[in-house]
Amino acid sequence: MSLPEAVGNRIRELRKAKGWTQEQLAESAGLHYSYIGGVERGDRNISLETLEKIINGLQVTAEEIFKFKEDSEYKRALDEHITLVSALNAEKLISITKITREIINSFHKSQN
Repeated sequence: MSLPEAVGNRIRELRKAKGWTQEQLAESAGLHYSYIGGVERGDRNISLETLEKIINGLQVTAEEIFKFKEDSEYKRALDEHITLVSALNAEKLISITKITREIINSFHKSQN
């Protein structure tokens, strides 16, 4: 798989984890929806400026775009979690982190 195809697949994964259509991502990134389709298929050789628009539109870090892993239910769930919390402000993210920590601790306690 070429790099444009891998990046396009990753953009599609992150978009779907957000529950967005190509049109919604295009609007958020300031691009045309048909262009997003071409990017996701790996048909477009996009510039770094365009990639930055897509990253900002998805509200993820640049690092997230280049996290290529084996496709799995775990990965999809993790992507969805990252996407959900990435748009939160620091105060809300701290609250979510505390709640998540409590839930994980309760899982560990119930396994013992």
